[in-house]
Amino acid sequence: MNEPEQINRRGFLSIATWSIGGLISLTIGIPAIAFFLGPALSRKKSQSWLRLGSINKVELGTPTLFKVSLTRKAGWLEEEEKLGVYGLTDNGRDFIAMSNICTHLGCRVRWIADKGIFLSPCHFGVFDREGRVISGPPPRPLDRYEVKIEKDQLFIGQLYMVES
Repeated sequence: MNEPEQINRRGFLSIATWSIGGLISLTIGIPAIAFFLGPALSRKKSQSWLRLGSINKVELGTPTLFKVSLTRKAGWLEEEEKLGVYGLTDNGRDFIAMSNICTHLGCRVRWIADKGIFLSPCHFGVFDREGRVISGPPPRPLDRYEVKIEKDQLFIGQLYMVES
């Protein structure tokens, strides 16, 4: 008959050390891998719409400023951003939404109602009420957002550039 092989003291300590080390590595390693790879593997939303407010707030023919807060996630970091968007309509049904960021150096433009223009204070870029460049250094019109209306609420989607 074959007698079972006995493990000597050195063999037992070696197996015990490797087992404990493996257990500790798994305990620390699996959560660490999930922490670093989790944001990259999470599913992205295809399109998220941001509610600006009621369409009744927008006066016909006059750009109206909406201010909203947006939370951006980059991996596991979250950053809150204040967003300014001008809404404009001439008939109460068709709306455009423009960024309030100048396309030259990123200054915030403001609507000057008595002159009927948007003015960028950085280098005096001037835009008309639909965001087209009138004068100054801006290379293109104000960027626009996709727009949709649901239940008398104005929503914006993805930002896009308007070609000159």
